Amino acid sequence: MGKYHGQANSVLRPRTTEQVSEIVKYCAHRRIGIVPQGGNTGLVGGSISLQKEIVLSLGAMNNVRSFDPVSGILVADAGCILQSLSDYIAPHNHIMPLDLGAKGSCQIGGNISTNAGGLRLLRYGSLHGTVLGLEVVLPDGTILDQLSTLRKDNTGYDLKQLFIGGEGTLGIVTGVSILTPPAPQATNNIFLALPRFDNVLPLFQIVKRQLGEIMSAFEYIDRTAYDMGLTHGLGPLLDAEEVGDSECFILVETSGGNNEHDLEKLNHLLEHLLTADQPLINTGTLSQSPSQFNAIWAMREGLTECCQKEGKPYKYDVSVPLADFQKVVDAVRERMISKGLYGDHAISKVMGYGHVGDGNLHLNVIAKHGYRPELEAALEPFIYEVVASRKGSVSAEHGIGSMKTHALHYSKSDVSIEWMRKVKQVFDPLNIMNPGKVLP
Repeated sequence: MGKYHGQANSVLRPRTTEQVSEIVKYCAHRRIGIVPQGGNTGLVGGSISLQKEIVLSLGAMNNVRSFDPVSGILVADAGCILQSLSDYIAPHNHIMPLDLGAKGSCQIGGNISTNAGGLRLLRYGSLHGTVLGLEVVLPDGTILDQLSTLRKDNTGYDLKQLFIGGEGTLGIVTGVSILTPPAPQATNNIFLALPRFDNVLPLFQIVKRQLGEIMSAFEYIDRTAYDMGLTHGLGPLLDAEEVGDSECFILVETSGGNNEHDLEKLNHLLEHLLTADQPLINTGTLSQSPSQFNAIWAMREGLTECCQKEGKPYKYDVSVPLADFQKVVDAVRERMISKGLYGDHAISKVMGYGHVGDGNLHLNVIAKHGYRPELEAALEPFIYEVVASRKGSVSAEHGIGSMKTHALHYSKSDVSIEWMRKVKQVFDPLNIMNPGKVLP
């Protein structure tokens, strides 16, 4: 995004956990700050050296240590690229439980350290459930080996959970044991245009009821985002005349074991939606080929890149109740209009898209001519206050990094923040692990 600029003058690229340990011991003895870095695809300034700390890049630690095709348990170095792990286990008919737009460059250690959510969370849950064990280098250089391959281990405190989403502030993840699900034998998707946002909730209920266990994604795109996608070559997926003045769009994916069975369910769903007395949708399409399946997903996954082409995006990854998705977007747009900052001279677009299934809204505010202090002053803390008023979270899956440390109190109580500080103090009393991130 061009929003954060690293100050590091040294980057270290260890190849083994032992080398990471020696580096950390050296830095701890001299109180040198360390910023662990994976694929550097984060959007909250979490992997950037802000005060000339050493960057410790895990990219050279990229070996798969083991894979059990029976249990589906994969053990790998933290620097393995997510797509590479997917390719590795694909011949064994397994998939990674995590899928992200940045899968071609993000690394599994960074995914775990930020507790990345992604497109498959609705089906496979969060990393807090699929990660079975971790190997971590602690802030004094000690190697904590909890690289368990057991699905059940009820022996005291589950320490690995502290490092999932810890953003490298408590230690450096160097190895991971993760449970990978069997690959679905059939995947299909449909793309629907809805006349109004109020139809999303009842649609979600119907889709869950009719598709049941085969539903794997339920994604939301508002009209502004959809039109932007069309402008930049994503689609068209639907006939413009049938889309009409539709306010929003839904992508539904299924992953099952029998293609004929799944297609029958999807066709029945579409027929039900289109022929109802009061239809919830204006129009819809079911993918008929792998290329059309990919084109439908490209509309959703390509929106982030489109934002970059429009200008400089202020990106807010928040979670709010589903009923409030569009209300939050509209409130921000109205705020910028009232401040005289909406239009080609300042903010050109305010849009929302995201994961309806888990309440995760990606709110994007596009600055036509770059980031400006008056724009940020109008957006913050207004957006965080709106989210807090709806009992939401200021970060749903991207983490806190350096961007949201000042906003942590909108989602965490004083007691919670104080105990987070105590945990940090226990693990990292010298404050050398990714200083300035997560905690204000």
